[in-house]
Amino acid sequence: MGAWQPLPDDLPPEVRHFVEQLRLLKDGTGLSLAALGARTAYSKSSWQRYLNAGQPPPRHAVAALCRVAGLTGADAERHTVRWEMAVKVWPRPAAVPETGAMDGAAQLRAKTWTYDTHDARETHEVYEEVPTVPWWDRPEERPRPGPGGRLLLYAVVLLVALVLTAVVGTLALG
Repeated sequence: MGAWQPLPDDLPPEVRHFVEQLRLLKDGTGLSLAALGARTAYSKSSWQRYLNAGQPPPRHAVAALCRVAGLTGADAERHTVRWEMAVKVWPRPAAVPETGAMDGAAQLRAKTWTYDTHDARETHEVYEEVPTVPWWDRPEERPRPGPGGRLLLYAVVLLVALVLTAVVGTLALG
């Protein structure tokens, strides 16, 4: 089992439970953070932030950890449900960096929602997931036939026409 930093005392219980479960799952793989980063689309430093409750992981990171740990079906779904509950109450940073300033592993953006109720104006900040999919999970893109494909077709048709003309000409003279 890894030597983890103590989690902050002021973490909501949902976040604390979620991070503790992720830590147990990661420790169960026997992988270092560097090795986990090599097996997923998320860096070692990203995993450090996620597993020390510094930043909520994206849903795909949780799915990747479950896949590496060999969890499927209901077992993996439990971690997704824990993620959903935790991300709703995850403590917000004092200042949210611009999307361009975040590194590639920062997959969540904070959004502020303001709306009027009967009694007062309320402002809520929520995390919005910015989905990223590792290259091995992306659907295959079919290459579009370029002009070379058509050019080859025209060349074959022209060659067939020339051969037929030669055969017909030879038969007509003979």
